[in-house]
Amino acid sequence: MEEFKSRIDLAKKALDQLNIKLEPDKKLAEIEKLQQETQEQDFWKDDRHAQNVMRELSGLKELISKLDSTSKSLDDAKTALELEMLEELQQKLAEVEASIRQLEDTTYLSKPYDQRNCLLSIHSGQGGTEAMDWASMLLRMYQRFCDIKGWKWELVDQQDSEEAGIKSATLTIHGHQAFGYLRGEKGTHRLVRQSPFNADSLRQTSFAMVEVMPVLDDNAEIIIKPEDVEFEAFRSPGAGGQNVNKVSTAVRIRHLPTGIVVECHSQRQQEQNRKLATQLLRAKLWEIEDAKRQAEMKKIKGNQTQASWGTQIRSYVLHPYKLVKDLRTGVESRTPEAVLGGEINEFITAELRLL
Repeated sequence: MEEFKSRIDLAKKALDQLNIKLEPDKKLAEIEKLQQETQEQDFWKDDRHAQNVMRELSGLKELISKLDSTSKSLDDAKTALELEMLEELQQKLAEVEASIRQLEDTTYLSKPYDQRNCLLSIHSGQGGTEAMDWASMLLRMYQRFCDIKGWKWELVDQQDSEEAGIKSATLTIHGHQAFGYLRGEKGTHRLVRQSPFNADSLRQTSFAMVEVMPVLDDNAEIIIKPEDVEFEAFRSPGAGGQNVNKVSTAVRIRHLPTGIVVECHSQRQQEQNRKLATQLLRAKLWEIEDAKRQAEMKKIKGNQTQASWGTQIRSYVLHPYKLVKDLRTGVESRTPEAVLGGEINEFITAELRLL
């Protein structure tokens, strides 16, 4: 029983530290403030803002509930220890330790913008049609991951390949701490498999780049001057439909100082597409500024490693064996089908502990 007593003591210390770091009293004050906002008469006038508030409120409530249930399970484990109820003790301790690990992950999400929604973009790389098909597989993987998490995702833009797959795509992901969870997915993803596009079924290596950026408010630190952008409206590509490609609802924005071009044609109204495209442009400009800050910090720390297109973060091997391996954390999975089906939480939480 001494082993169980030791585990209970360690769990209590860990939970005490979590209560200090997570500051539940402040979280309860935030919940009350958000609940008051939801009672305002015009709360649902801005549907997008209202949904973001509701998701943030849900996330905070879930965190408080998790802290409370973990504390209760720990008390139950102490009682089971006193009564020498071995089976219940093992069950409650397993629950407590699993909950503590999950709560510890949230403490790593304390950087600026970690609490925000995010924009996730995928770009096909070297490998031609294979790479474009690989990019579409990654797009599905992240969509499924969001479904598993209960997050809402929206396809902002997609550039289809002439043959198969996609050239690029961008998702807006609405979820509590979405940017914090997904920022570590940024980088090059490599696929090795037998080619479905080759009659000889030769082994093929393909690459795709993933970008992850926070969704910024209009009054954020990134200011876009009207004279710095060129705006163009055009008919939306792809399948037709009511008001989709019959009028110029799609938009293209070019940022003259940087040369960045963003497009959006997912919405039925031009103004909605323009708003989303501006949001994406602001995020890309933030990414440039963030890269400058990171480069400056690396100089100060003496780390000269450059983050670039060639920075491979994860390999997905489907042939001649099956393995997904994260090259930063060493986390592996022998079931790539499950990983590509959205089960990537193990990879993400391991990366969180490195950042």
